[in-house]
Parts: sequence; structure tokens; C-alpha cells
Amino acid sequence: DLSMRKVAARIGCSPTAIYLHFKDKAELVQALCDETFAGLNKRLEALANKHADPLDYLNAGLRAYIDHGLKHPSHYHVVFIAGPRSVDYQFEGSMGQRAFQFLSGCVARGMEAGRIRKGDVEVTAQTLWMAVHGLVALLISDRSFPFVAQKKLIDQLMHTLIDGLKT
Repeated sequence: DLSMRKVAARIGCSPTAIYLHFKDKAELVQALCDETFAGLNKRLEALANKHADPLDYLNAGLRAYIDHGLKHPSHYHVVFIAGPRSVDYQFEGSMGQRAFQFLSGCVARGMEAGRIRKGDVEVTAQTLWMAVHGLVALLISDRSFPFVAQKKLIDQLMHTLIDGLKT
């Protein structure tokens, strides 16, 4: 469970010092979410300029999401597992919503271009996110399962997802 006291202990300061920067846990979680998503959004924007084909961009974007989560496991845990459930996270207008709009926009463009089979854009986008989220969450939180090499898992998941969407 995420608490201001645990955050203070983790960063080596007093709980009082945290309250000089954040009025409460909700504001701290919102700031951490926004910071994490800002980094991801920057990567997704850069990829958009490199990939004209929606499937190529989707593949690259989902891989960037996975990579971002694996490189920042503590942030990922707070942003996607512990934080938002513990506070009233404001998704509307957030950096998180913006990141998800990259995904749903890419799916919509892929459907319009005939590269992704027609379907419900939101259902498809949320399903893709759930798949990559599950992979990242398990890789950063379950140390007891004898996973095969991460690269093999990531490549197989991406192959399954992308090929499953093709027309």
C-alpha cells in the first residue's frame, strides 16, 4: 500500500518534508503519474514521426510502453498497480489519457487504412493495453515464476498481438 510515510522513508526524508511539496497522497500520485506518462508520451511522439504505417507504429509504441515500464519498475508499480486505486486519480485531461489516446488513435488509423481489421476501437485499444500491462506487471512483480528470457516473451506477445490485428 502506498502511503506518504512509506514514500518519505523510501526517499530518506520526514513525512513532514513531503507535505511541503504535496498537499496529500492524491496530489503526490497525480504528480508521479503525470511525470511517468510525460516520459512515455515523449517517446511515443518521437516514434510517430518515424513510422508512417499504423501497424509499425503500433508495434513500436507498445514496445516503448513495455520498455518504459521495465526501466522504471517502481514508478510503474505506483502508477498502474498501487497508486490510482488508492486515490481518486483524475484520468480525464491527464498525461495518462494522452498516452492512451496515442494507442486508440493508432488503432483507429490502422482500421481506417485497412491495416487492422475493423472493430471497436476502444475495445481493441484497451485489449492491447491490458496485454502489455499484464506482461510488464508480472515481469516487475513476480520474481518466483521461472519466466523465459524477457526478449522472447516480449517478441512473442508482440507477434501474437500484431498478427492478430492484421486484415
